[in-house]
Amino acid sequence: MRPFEWGPALLFCPADRPERFRTALERADAVILDLEDAVLPADKDAARQNLIDADADIDPDRVIVRVNAPDSDHFADDLAALEQTGFRTVMVAKTESAESLGAFDDRYSLIALCETARGIHASDSIAAHPLVTAMMWGAEDLVASLGGTSSRDATGGYREVARYARSRVLIESNAHGKAAIDAVFLDLDDTQGLETEATDAAASGFRATACIHPNQVAVIRAAYRPDEAEAEWARAVLQAAAQERGVFRFRGRMIDEPVLRHARSIIAHRS
Repeated sequence: MRPFEWGPALLFCPADRPERFRTALERADAVILDLEDAVLPADKDAARQNLIDADADIDPDRVIVRVNAPDSDHFADDLAALEQTGFRTVMVAKTESAESLGAFDDRYSLIALCETARGIHASDSIAAHPLVTAMMWGAEDLVASLGGTSSRDATGGYREVARYARSRVLIESNAHGKAAIDAVFLDLDDTQGLETEATDAAASGFRATACIHPNQVAVIRAAYRPDEAEAEWARAVLQAAAQERGVFRFRGRMIDEPVLRHARSIIAHRS
């Protein structure tokens, strides 16, 4: 098992479109080859073979494979294909319990995709699973599992139930020392909306944001990278802290250890 170290822009690519694999890797920080929703049932066998064929052509260290849900008819075939490759970082669609991850051994690092009511409810025990290195949440499948029709309201913002799920996955992930990945932003023409949401994700503590189009990569990268003013403040406050003891005042603001952790995080994102 390897720790989660990708981001901030993780680009989905349908596994039945092998001609896109290399381009996706060139454009993003990591690519998620998708055997689930992006591939029609009739094309899943071909997609699995594409995965096997791609093993020798693309860097497995920058590839995540999304497999179908553990309780689906496709899961066993997805695992059989994975066994024939060097891809060992797996995103498990519609993870609903820690027990459902029992098919994996310690060769694999798992990203649990919690996108149903059951998955969000069990996110604490899923995050505690020893093979899980990261958690992601999904809005549209979640709302569908609740019998709803849309994760967003008329303003374009998430409805309260989606905001709860997003927060819960973020908190449970971090409570167990795992990374959290924010959901995809579906409106490809709304660059400002993506920037706002990715900026909020970075500031809230998400480690990465998934995306569905190469044009979204640059927006996400910029959102996660603190600007120079933030970096200058972080460097200065950490330098000042080295000369202080406990709580101190800096540029008119009280500084304590949580604020210093924010500053260290800014420096880490800037590097």
